[in-house]
Amino acid sequence: MSEPLLHSCAPRRLYVQTFGCQMNEYDSLQVQRQLAALGYQPVEEMNRADLIFLNTCSVRGKAEQKVHSFLGRLRRLKEANPALRIIVGGCVAQQLGQKLLDRFEYLDLVVGTRAVNSIGQLLQQVEESGRRGAFLHDDGNCGPVFQPQEILPQPGITAPVTIMQGCNNHCAYCIVPAVRGAERSRRPGEILEEIRLLELSGVREVLLLGQNVNSYGRGLEEPIDFAGLLRRIVAETRVARIRFTTSHPKDLTEDLMNCFAELGPLCKHLHLPVQAGSDTILARMNRRYTAGEYREKVARLRRICPQIALTSDIIVGFPGETEEDFGKTMELIEDIRFDNLFSFRYSDRPNTRASGFADKVDGQAAARRLVELQGRQAAITLEKNLAETGSLREVLVEGPSKASHGQITGRTSQNRIVNFEGPVSATGKILPVRIVAAYLHSLKGTVSSE
Repeated sequence: MSEPLLHSCAPRRLYVQTFGCQMNEYDSLQVQRQLAALGYQPVEEMNRADLIFLNTCSVRGKAEQKVHSFLGRLRRLKEANPALRIIVGGCVAQQLGQKLLDRFEYLDLVVGTRAVNSIGQLLQQVEESGRRGAFLHDDGNCGPVFQPQEILPQPGITAPVTIMQGCNNHCAYCIVPAVRGAERSRRPGEILEEIRLLELSGVREVLLLGQNVNSYGRGLEEPIDFAGLLRRIVAETRVARIRFTTSHPKDLTEDLMNCFAELGPLCKHLHLPVQAGSDTILARMNRRYTAGEYREKVARLRRICPQIALTSDIIVGFPGETEEDFGKTMELIEDIRFDNLFSFRYSDRPNTRASGFADKVDGQAAARRLVELQGRQAAITLEKNLAETGSLREVLVEGPSKASHGQITGRTSQNRIVNFEGPVSATGKILPVRIVAAYLHSLKGTVSSE
């Protein structure tokens, strides 16, 4: 049995490895906050850590495989340092629970998605008892889903803020309802207070997170919807910019569309996953809208806010997808002309309806379709970026550019990356930048005096 660390006088070091989505990144920040209260300080070198926390994702199979591979490499560290604590949290933890402890006997703690706010308490239990354990959201001792923020890790210019968790949509391919549970919205007062704390730490832009932010507010005692929350944030805080993800097309309301035109701090960018362009496939996915309805909402949104940039997700090779179905997806991206796409080849996820569908698409056919779609979208994205040349954009400076020494980098309201010459001291400022060149993944600009 390894020796407990809680009563050691030596400084304790925490290494965090996050897999998957932005919500996991947010959860990892909260874990760092909790463990800081127990004396743990973050380190960048895993082999120096007294505690390793893995925050996992199971939305796609490759992410889950990375977790298992990473865990396999930790055996040697545990053998070299038996006092090392290893914790796995997130969606894979929620999905597999005790199975992880059985497979990796050197794991100390498995923490489900709703138990993450009690990780400090659970770690203390392991330290005091010496017994390994798995704590999932079904357990009665997991604590509240949301907790007020008291100690914040050092944030950057932008920071995530979770406004809700879980999902009620049950898309046929998605594991989120199984590992994150039903929708639960956070009280608006808590959200506003966290944003104010972030402002005091120097944050200029907040990213509101939820599996479906458009359904925010359902079940709260205080009557409020997502558009109402956005208006309160603008009215009651001084945050310079607001972004959010992810939106479900079926819940995109006219009121929310109007927010893009009416609220200055709300960035002119919407991520609106469509997933497919075939009504047959959309119905099998249980998306509850048609391709035509999606096109109509996009057209209305662009009439309300012509400056809006639109990005989306697409899955190719979904069970039953024919060449005709795929052709309709290609037609949709030609019609919509997204600013960018996140596209994936379908893979079975456990505990989903689609995993039981018999008519799986041949892997080579799905791979070919993905290459074709990504190639066409790359051309559209480049065309969109080239059209930015000569325009004047407001850029929130995020810090030094990784692309070129002596340059700084930031994003436009439309979420395009811009690199340009300027002092690092401009970090956090919103500068007028003239776009002088465009590439597939970024823009080049010069600071303007206009």
